[in-house]
Amino acid sequence: MSEDLAAPADDATAAATEEPAQPRADLKILESRVYRGPNYWSYDKAVHLLVDLGSLEDFPTNLLPGFTDDLLALLPGLADHSCGVGRKGGFVERLRDGTWLGHVAEHVALQLQREAGGEQRRGKTRGAGRRGQYNVIYGYGDDQVGLAAGRLAVRLVNHLVENQVEREPDFDFEAELERFILRAERTAFGPSTQAILDEAVARDIPFLRLNEHSLVQLGQGIYQQRIRATMTSKTSSLAVDVAGDKELTTRLLAAAGLPVPRSYPARDVADAVAAARRLGFPLVVKPLDGNHGRGVHLNLRTEEEVAAAFPAAQDEARRGWVLVETYVAGNDYRVLVVGGRMVAIAERVPAHVVGDGEHTVAQLVARTNADPRRGVGHEKVLTRIRVDQAAVELVRAQGFELDEVPGEGTTVKLTLTGNMSTGGISIDRTDEAHPDNVEIAEEAARVVGLDVAGIDFIAPDLAEPVRETGGAIVEVNAAPGFRMHTHPTVGEPQYVAKPVVDLLFPPGTPSRIPIVAVTGTNGKTTTSRMIAHIFKGMGRQVGLTSTDGILIDERLVVTADASGPRSARMVLQNPRVDFAVFEVARGGILREGLGYERNDVGVVLNIGADHLGLRGIDTLKQLAAVKQVVIEAVPRDGHGVLNADDPLVAGMRRHCSGELVWFSMQDGNELVEAHCRRGGRAIVLEDGRLGEGIVLRQGRRSTLIAPTGAVPATFGGRARMNVANAMAAAAAALAAGAHLHDIRAGLRSFTTSYEVAPGRLNLFEVDGYRVIVDYCHNAAGMRMLGDFVDRLAVPPKGGDVIARRRTGVVASPGDRRDKDVRELGEVAARHFDALIVREDRNLRGRQPGEIAELVAAGARAAADDGARCRSLEVVLDELEASRLALDRANPGDLVVLCADQVDSIVDELQTRSRPPGPAGAGA
Repeated sequence: MSEDLAAPADDATAAATEEPAQPRADLKILESRVYRGPNYWSYDKAVHLLVDLGSLEDFPTNLLPGFTDDLLALLPGLADHSCGVGRKGGFVERLRDGTWLGHVAEHVALQLQREAGGEQRRGKTRGAGRRGQYNVIYGYGDDQVGLAAGRLAVRLVNHLVENQVEREPDFDFEAELERFILRAERTAFGPSTQAILDEAVARDIPFLRLNEHSLVQLGQGIYQQRIRATMTSKTSSLAVDVAGDKELTTRLLAAAGLPVPRSYPARDVADAVAAARRLGFPLVVKPLDGNHGRGVHLNLRTEEEVAAAFPAAQDEARRGWVLVETYVAGNDYRVLVVGGRMVAIAERVPAHVVGDGEHTVAQLVARTNADPRRGVGHEKVLTRIRVDQAAVELVRAQGFELDEVPGEGTTVKLTLTGNMSTGGISIDRTDEAHPDNVEIAEEAARVVGLDVAGIDFIAPDLAEPVRETGGAIVEVNAAPGFRMHTHPTVGEPQYVAKPVVDLLFPPGTPSRIPIVAVTGTNGKTTTSRMIAHIFKGMGRQVGLTSTDGILIDERLVVTADASGPRSARMVLQNPRVDFAVFEVARGGILREGLGYERNDVGVVLNIGADHLGLRGIDTLKQLAAVKQVVIEAVPRDGHGVLNADDPLVAGMRRHCSGELVWFSMQDGNELVEAHCRRGGRAIVLEDGRLGEGIVLRQGRRSTLIAPTGAVPATFGGRARMNVANAMAAAAAALAAGAHLHDIRAGLRSFTTSYEVAPGRLNLFEVDGYRVIVDYCHNAAGMRMLGDFVDRLAVPPKGGDVIARRRTGVVASPGDRRDKDVRELGEVAARHFDALIVREDRNLRGRQPGEIAELVAAGARAAADDGARCRSLEVVLDELEASRLALDRANPGDLVVLCADQVDSIVDELQTRSRPPGPAGAGA
C-alpha cells in the first residue's frame, strides 16, 4: 500500500537508547491540502497533511508497548497493507520494528477510507525538514472524506498514545468510525454512480464532479455528457415526469396493452376509501410520486387499513396525491432496461430474519447486521436492517414482539418492500426470465420514453409469462439503482454500467479534447497565447487559461489570474471548447495539483530563480521538480516539449513517457543533435539564405518554418525571449498535430499588441519616444527584457540610434527572497540609464517601502560596480512613477514600464498619444 517512506530525522534504534520519560498525545496537523490531479508529491490526486509529532518524535511504535496490538484490534484491515516491504503484512512488520506515528497516520487514513467503501492504497510519508515534522500524503476518492479520514486518523493515534499512560479514554472509536462512514455515505458517490464512473475510467473517459451530490460530467469540452445517478444527458425530462406520476404511467402502459394493476388517485382519506370500495381488496396504498419504497403499504384488506395507511403515504408524496391500486401477489422483480434492451433482472427480497428456535427477533436482526457485507449505507454490498417503529409494528402484525423467539424456519419480515436501502437482499434472475416478460419490460420503457428504466414486476415467477400467471408491472422508475444488479446477494453480478456508457459514448466516440500545458519561469503567457492563436486559425474552439484570465474562442470570459487548476477545470467544463491550452503556474501545482489527470502536450520553457522560499521550495532543483509535474502528466502517446538549452529543463526528459520534441537557440546543441540523429524532431534556430530562421529538424531533414524577421512578436528577431517562445509554440503545435502551414500562418499573424497580449512586450509610440509595457517582475525576466532593450538601441545599417536614453520603471513582488529582489535591481541597472523603483499595490506581507529599498540597493550596488544606471529614484505608487518617467521622456528616448496594473498604465498612455500602431512597427 504505502510506499517510499522517508527515514525520520533520528533512527528508531538510536531513539531507543535514550528513552524519554513518557509519551504525550502530541500529534498535530499543521496544514492540510487537497491535490486534484498530478502534483509535486504524487502522480494522482492526494491529500497532503503537514504534521508535527512533538514529543512523539522520540517514540516510534516499538517504544509504545501494546500500541500495535491495540491499533490492529481496532482496524484489522491494516494487516493487509504491504507498505514499502512489498508484501501483505509489510506494514505490521514496520509497526513491530518501529516506525514513526506520521507514517502510522497515513496508513490509518487509507484504511479508514477502505472501511467506508473506498479502494485507496497509495501513500507516502516524508520528513519536512524540521525535527518532528512530516509530510503525509495519501490518496482519496472524495476530497472531503479524505480530509476527514486524516483528521480521524490523527485522533485515533493520539487516543492510543493516551492509553499508554493510562488516561481515562474519552474517545469511542466505533462510534466515531460509524459517524465517519455515514459522513462518507453523504458525500461519496452512490453505488450506481460509482458503477458508471468505474466503467468510464476503464475506458479512459475522464470525469468531473459538478456538485456535492451525483451530478457528474463524463468527457471534456465539446465531447462531454452528464449523469446524475443513473439519469443521463440523453434522459428525457418529459419521460422522467411521466415515470414520476404513477397513475399516468399506469394509464399509458394499460393503453399500450401491457399488464398493470387497476388504480385510482386519492387526495384525502375519503377518496382513498371510495377508491378501495370500487377496486375491491386486497389493495396497495402508495405515494403517487414517491420513490425507494417509502410510504408504500401492501396487502391492505379492509377500509380501516386503507384509511390508516393513507397519512403515511401522503407524507411521502411530493404533490400530496396518493395512489390506491389493486394488490398483485407474487415475488418482487426489478427489470433494468437500458437503451431499449433488458440488461439485468433481480428478485428483491424484503429485509427479514429466519427463526432458529433459540434467539429473539432482535437478536436475529443483530446477527444479520453483523454480516461483514452489511454497512450503514451504500458503502457495502448490503445495508444494515433498521428496526424503526414501522418495523416493530410489522413484526407485531406477524404475531411477534422483538423480544420473542420465533420458531425454527419461521420467516419474520422487517419491511414490506424489497428495497436494498432498507436492508433487503437481491437474487440475480437475468438468465431466467421468460422472453415474453422481457419484451413487456422493454416495451414499457419505450412507452414511458426512458433511456434507463427500472421496471418493477410483481409476479409468481418471472420465468413464466405474466399474462398467464397474473403478474403485472407495478411501477416504472427513472434513475433506477444498480446495486442490486452489480452486487447481488445471490447470483452473478451484472455489468449494467457498460450499456449506459455505450449510450453516451458509442464505440469510437472521443471523450477527451487535446490539452497543451505550458509552464516555466518566464514566457508562459506569451507562449500559451501563441499556441492558442495557431489553433484558432485552424478553426478550433480554443479554451485558454493564463495569468490574464480565461479566454474561450478568443473571448475573455474571466478576468483574473487563471493559471491554476480551477481555471483549467472551468475550460474542460465548457461545452464549446474542442482544444485547451493551459498556462500552468508553480503556485497552482503546489496548491491543488494540475486539476486534471493528464495533458497531451507538456511544455517547459525555462527554470529561473523566482518564487523561491515559498511553500517549502527553496532551490532551483526543487522548483524544477514542481514544474516537472507537467511532463510527468504526459501519457505514452503524448509529447513533451523541452528547452534543450536549460539544463534543469533538459533533465526532465527522463520523466517523460511520451515522445520528446526539443527546442534550442544554441547552434549544435548536443541533445538536439543526438535526438535528431535518432529520427527525433526539434525546433532550432539557424542562419540561412533568408537570414535567421525558425527551423524544424527531423532526422537529416530541415524545413524552414519562418524567418525570425517575419514573426512580429520577435520585433525583427531583437526580442530573443519571444524568439524562444515562438519556437516553443511551434514545437507544441507540431506535437499537437498542427500542419507546418498552419504554424507559419499563426506565428506570422500573432502580435504582442495590448489587445492581443496585454502586458507582454506591448509597444507604444508617444510624442516621438517609445514606451514598452511589460509584466517583467524577476531577475531572469529582466535579463531578457534588458537584452531586448540593448538590441533595440543598436542602429540598423545606415540608420539612426533608436533609443537615446533608456528609462525603466521596475518593481518586484513582495513574496520573493531578499536576494532575488536585490538581484532584479542589479540586472536592471545594467540596461537602463535611469531607474524609477516603485511597488505593487499588494505588498504580500511586506511593509511599505521595504521592497523598493531592496530593489534600489541592488541597483546602487551595480551602479557602484560600473553599471549603466546613473539616475535612481524611489516612487512607490505605480501610476505616479510611470507618469514621472513619461513626463521626463524626450523624442528618441525609450521608456520601459514594468507594470502590475497594466490597464491603468495603458489608459494613461492613451491619454498622451495617438492609438498604438501595429506591434513592432519600425522596430
